[in-house]
Amino acid sequence: MPEYGYFLSCEEFGPADLIEQARMAEQAGFRALWISDHYHPWNDAQGQSPFVWSVLGALSEAVSLPVETAVTCPTVRTHPAVIAQAAATTAVMTEGRFRLGVGSGEALNEHILGHVWPPASVRLEMLEESIQIMRRLFTGEEVSHHGTHYTVENARLYTVPDEPVPIDISGFGPAATALAARVGDGYITMMPEASMVEQFRKGGGGAKLVSGGTKVCYGTDRDEAVRTVHRLWANQFLPGELAQVLPSPSHFEQAQTLVTEDMVRDKAVCGDDVDEHVAALSAFADAGFDRIYVNQIGPDQRGFFDFYRTKVLPQLTQD
Repeated sequence: MPEYGYFLSCEEFGPADLIEQARMAEQAGFRALWISDHYHPWNDAQGQSPFVWSVLGALSEAVSLPVETAVTCPTVRTHPAVIAQAAATTAVMTEGRFRLGVGSGEALNEHILGHVWPPASVRLEMLEESIQIMRRLFTGEEVSHHGTHYTVENARLYTVPDEPVPIDISGFGPAATALAARVGDGYITMMPEASMVEQFRKGGGGAKLVSGGTKVCYGTDRDEAVRTVHRLWANQFLPGELAQVLPSPSHFEQAQTLVTEDMVRDKAVCGDDVDEHVAALSAFADAGFDRIYVNQIGPDQRGFFDFYRTKVLPQLTQD
């Protein structure tokens, strides 16, 4: 039976709200946490973007749930040697309850230092090399590396967990999924597609952890929930590679004018229909996912956690 977790959104909430949501998630019966890692929100309406490693330090004291970044890009904005130190320290603070979710990133967050944003194939090469570096550093041994994309000289992590930090790889297409199967400790994706899970498992992933997530908007007024999703998260309905290549929140705001409220109404889980919420998460279970995370869009966080604690999670976790 899958485990169900809560997805903390650093794009929509500040540090104090995120910590309180994590506490409510644990009290409601969620078994794990995801947390996004962004420099910018997707649009100004979301309005936040705290430094995830600071929030993770607070989470290590606030809750006892396992936590994972979903996802960190260890390639352009931040060197993998620095991410390795941050991840190792977080794993120590959480007593081994931390997984590092990584992906090839978005220009939205990664181009801010003025570097050229590489094509997808190069980004995957960079991601694979960065994983190699981080795994070597997690051993606590001194590392020197002169590779295609990165140089590391005489680097050693002195604060490391007893076991290396597991590295899960995000993939939304065949190439990234193949990389996850070949070198990842687990696989992350955001659509309940059994074919992608099958590719991962048959491509070398075997029985390794497969995690997925989705966003919903609980509320007693379905039309109001639709408007909330349209205002805050219309970006998630943009097609193709736009999420990877648009460079700023203002560009996403321009693009998401193409997304209508009717599109949101047809595609998003909005309102308080228990069966609709259960079906959305059950789709991931049916596709073979091991952990399934859900995020509540908008301000009614306490209502969401009460709703899931009393009505949704009991149906999902019953034998």
